[in-house]
Amino acid sequence: MDTVLLLPRLLVPVRPRLQVLEQMAVVLEGERISSVMTRAEAVARYKDAIRIELPEHVLLPGLINMHTHSAMSLLRGYADDLNLQVWLNEHIWPIEKAFLGPQFVHDGAMLAMAEMLRGGTTFFNDLYFYPEVTAAAVVETGMRACIGLPVIDVPTVWAANEIECIDKGLQVSASWKNESLITTSFAPHAPYSVGDTALGRIAEMSEDRDMRVHMHVLESSWEISESLRQYGEPTLERLQRLGLLNERLLAVHMTQLNGTDPESLAKASVNVIHCPESNLKLGNGICPVARLLEHGVNLSLGTDGAASNNNLNLLAESRSAALLAKGFSGDPCVLNAFQALEMLTINAARALGEEHRLGSVEAGKLADLCAVRLDSLQTTPMYDVVSHLVYAASSQQVTHVWVGGRMLLCDSQFQYLDTGDIIDRANHWAERIAIETRAARPREYKVHD
Repeated sequence: MDTVLLLPRLLVPVRPRLQVLEQMAVVLEGERISSVMTRAEAVARYKDAIRIELPEHVLLPGLINMHTHSAMSLLRGYADDLNLQVWLNEHIWPIEKAFLGPQFVHDGAMLAMAEMLRGGTTFFNDLYFYPEVTAAAVVETGMRACIGLPVIDVPTVWAANEIECIDKGLQVSASWKNESLITTSFAPHAPYSVGDTALGRIAEMSEDRDMRVHMHVLESSWEISESLRQYGEPTLERLQRLGLLNERLLAVHMTQLNGTDPESLAKASVNVIHCPESNLKLGNGICPVARLLEHGVNLSLGTDGAASNNNLNLLAESRSAALLAKGFSGDPCVLNAFQALEMLTINAARALGEEHRLGSVEAGKLADLCAVRLDSLQTTPMYDVVSHLVYAASSQQVTHVWVGGRMLLCDSQFQYLDTGDIIDRANHWAERIAIETRAARPREYKVHD
């Protein structure tokens, strides 16, 4: 087993907090970080090690995208500038009914993973149909993922009903249980689209199997009245009754919280996943980050799918999150740059129950890392590297990515992915969709006087 020395200009380990280290070495042995020490000590101790010099770079943990629908990258830009219900019911669900299948999911997931890797993401938390196909694509690329097992109460091409969704999902979970790159979660679509019986069963299995529950929750104001209409109680009270409001819940969006909700979420140790750009684009509101932070709620970040963002750029998402929190709260100190970086790394790992393996550059953890080159126009001059990562750096400045010690991106070049083939496949799908739906025609834009 070769020993590898990573020798960056700067190291931001995330843990311990608030540290930026110079003249350091990160020692990799196999899939793990064996030690973090001074450069001089490492070079003297490991004379025969492979050295990777990163003279203009900052090294940090690999980024974790806590909510996306990877295969929906094939629908990037397909139905923009629409509210959530119109977007879903009149555009996304009909096009999925027409085209969704294993090949669609494979090709879309590959496109998404190439984009994510190029931006420093090493782990993503996915929610989409044909999860077995996405899992296989993850292993093909060498990334890491938590694969959601989708549950919804309407017929889809993947499953006819909630019962079949759960049964098929359990089969997927069992088939990938020995793959180190894959974990699985239960992924009910939303409280309004999954009934009490299915959610109650998911809550029981989540506890028995110690599996996360990944679900859209309170994404839009429509959900408030819909929960009262369908169930006679607010969404969070219903989830509490069903046994889902706990540390295993990954609650995505949460833009419609009332005055006492943050305290209740903190008390239950619920993990909130903030997707600011998707929420803004769909006009769904703003997650009250300042109030959640004040109560100690664990917050992480997701891009959502490329059909509603329209990118999978986590560095850009962290900038949007930080700026939005300041503007919404009126307090420029809310969600500082280091806190935003924690949302992309250690907070996400904690939400997944993976903080012992991921989320920081520490001895014993998996060597999931990325390096960002700093000597570009937009990151010059540099006074604070963490501020630059959140407020100034571009995903295109990510030059190196490792997952489990395996280098997947080197000097901005993929080591194993054929991006030409990935792009050709995506364009093939776009041509089919355009022909069959006339999506390529210019559409009429509504203009407000």
